[in-house]
Amino acid sequence: MSSGNVSRRKVLRQQPSLSDPETQAEIQDLFNKVKTYMKAVSEEWRIPDPNVALKHPTEEHRHLQELKVSLNAVKNQLSDKNIQVWHQHTNSTNRAGKVIAAVRSTANAEICTQAWCKFYEILGSFDLLPEEALQNGELNSVHLCEAPGAFITALNHYMKTNESTRYCDWGWVANTLNPYHEANGGSTTIADDRLIANTLPWWFFGSDNTGDIMLQKHLLDLQVFVSNMRRVDLVTADGSFDCQENPDEQEALVASLHYCEATAALLLLGPGGSFVLKMFTLYEHSSVCLLYLLNCCFHSVSVFKPATSKAGNSEVYVVCLNYDGKEAVRPLLSKLIRNYGPNMADREALFPSSVIPKTFLKQHEELCSYFHKLQVGTICENLRLFGSISPEQGQRLDHIRDCVVQEYLRRFEVSFLPKSRWISRNTVSPACCSVSAGRPLSQKKQTGSFNERRELQNLSWRERIRRSSHATLIQSHCTEERGVGCILEGPWSSSHVDSWYIITGSALSAVRNSPFCDVMLLNHLNEALLDAVVDWTLLAPCRSCHVSCTASIMSEAAGLCIFKGYEGNKERKPCLVFGSRSAWADGESKHKDLVLTFCEEPSFPQTGCIPLHDGEPLYQHQLLGCVLFSLQTLSSGGALLLPLFSALTRVTAALVFCLHVCFRSVSYRCPPPSGGVGALLMCSGYCPELAAPLLPILSDVQKSIHQLMGGGGEGGKNQQHAGDRQVLQFVPMEELLRGGLTEFLWTMNSDIIQQKLHLLMQS
Repeated sequence: MSSGNVSRRKVLRQQPSLSDPETQAEIQDLFNKVKTYMKAVSEEWRIPDPNVALKHPTEEHRHLQELKVSLNAVKNQLSDKNIQVWHQHTNSTNRAGKVIAAVRSTANAEICTQAWCKFYEILGSFDLLPEEALQNGELNSVHLCEAPGAFITALNHYMKTNESTRYCDWGWVANTLNPYHEANGGSTTIADDRLIANTLPWWFFGSDNTGDIMLQKHLLDLQVFVSNMRRVDLVTADGSFDCQENPDEQEALVASLHYCEATAALLLLGPGGSFVLKMFTLYEHSSVCLLYLLNCCFHSVSVFKPATSKAGNSEVYVVCLNYDGKEAVRPLLSKLIRNYGPNMADREALFPSSVIPKTFLKQHEELCSYFHKLQVGTICENLRLFGSISPEQGQRLDHIRDCVVQEYLRRFEVSFLPKSRWISRNTVSPACCSVSAGRPLSQKKQTGSFNERRELQNLSWRERIRRSSHATLIQSHCTEERGVGCILEGPWSSSHVDSWYIITGSALSAVRNSPFCDVMLLNHLNEALLDAVVDWTLLAPCRSCHVSCTASIMSEAAGLCIFKGYEGNKERKPCLVFGSRSAWADGESKHKDLVLTFCEEPSFPQTGCIPLHDGEPLYQHQLLGCVLFSLQTLSSGGALLLPLFSALTRVTAALVFCLHVCFRSVSYRCPPPSGGVGALLMCSGYCPELAAPLLPILSDVQKSIHQLMGGGGEGGKNQQHAGDRQVLQFVPMEELLRGGLTEFLWTMNSDIIQQKLHLLMQS
């Protein structure tokens, strides 16, 4: 009994207060996790001879590899932990866990994420902005792998709330994997486009529109893209891959990306500039070489673990200050550019160990040991406390978290910034200002334990669907028409046709990503299509699912044609139907309010091009032909019934948008009445005067698709895509993301994908 009382009194004495030395020391340590390389006085660290670069096999450093093995052994203890439960636990033990919410409410920060808080901390901890740039009143920054844009908004906040930078002209350019490029995979592409959608002119996606900074042509094009800047003063690189399925090799997996980011910084920065590079563990020879190179090129190099970076992960930021300038590194830089690419760190070592000074290696090993100790200590503490945090421990942690918030706000002088001074509210392009930020983002979320996720990968696609959150929707039979009540009211008269332009890029290999659908559903469908070649024209319909009746569709189309502004005009309205007359015989016989004209519908995408969905150029060419013919043929008040395979790509989404511009009502039915796959677009109340401005650009798009297909495509279903480029976009994303179009497309595409998966599950 007395023993218990003694323990309780001891805990109570340890309760922290603002003046408690132990708490103060812990908080100070939290904000000072940094190691700076000290160049040896007796031995100059110099850039190695380019002739020895990228010529020798990669090596291992015994002590660093021992640290790697030790860390992985500790991390492997997490393999059986449910990732969501574990994250909830580590969030409760994270000393800086309350900072984001506090900054969001106190400072009114734009895109206030963990990345925002980390970069604001870096800005407040280092003289990152070159003094010469601030004295000249002009600062220019380039942000690589930047989505969703929190480094940019943090820098904007810092610039506009600090006296020394408030009146400095700031220009910026950013790069990231294009969230609108359909071939970019969901695991590498950040879907959060809140800033991107409102600042598109400032984002560099390269000549192929992918935004892949690991392509040599994009590096050189980026140099041209920023050439209007007087000079580049700051480069940040926050890139990474999703390595959760192979966490033991995270450092090696991202090594080539880090080489590319560093090479880009050395090429773009002006003398005196700064570079911030996110890295992870620094145990591999590739990291040793890269850190040595940066030390040779910058006056100061520090490795920093922000307080707001979760202490249990391997993330660190390499902060490089006062660049010597590319003249000092030019011979080696030329060789780096020649070997630039996604396998840059996989072939040969950047340098052999023989040219790296022992004084550098000693400091690097000490640095790695320091961060290893911090990370292992945090993981072990979290394991010890998992499921067993006492009330006293919980109270102490909570108080420390409150103290860390106070220290963060005080230390970095975080001030309020009104929305009017946010970047997305202060853009030059008027089309940017009204993009909706309320769209669902459908970013991939990890579930279960690492062991469970690995086991899941070995299951069939059918079994993965049965275990997914979409299982009920996919397996349930459709009992009513999908699409009822989902209507685009038009016509949409706010389009800026004079600002439309055609974007071409590398031909799509597959549609892996779309801002117009639930990406997890799309992933399920793509996995299913990898398992078997499907001919949608031969796939049997589900006998238990409801199929739309042609008579009811005709009745609704006729009613809408009369209702949508034509109450006083009872004459029969023209209706263009893309499909066989026999399939619509029942509806045609029962409704005489429409004058029906039947045309051949677009061919289903070729069996071999299924992963392209509606991204197949031949299908897009035929669909565009149907839309053009409709707009040129229909008279005022007419209707259009057009089958649609899907609208996942920007081109097909833009065609739906064009119909939204020209018709008073656009809705859909899924599945179409023929019992096939996809949806039927129902467009009523045609307005020819609104279609007229669209016709020239649609004709130009049709010609471009035709030319990029090698001049074929009009007649042959077997026509293959002859070129390595295709039309990717012709309506600016700012227009496609406004109004209710995105929600309409999201709902329709989700219904289409669910229907296709339902049929495949039963086939």
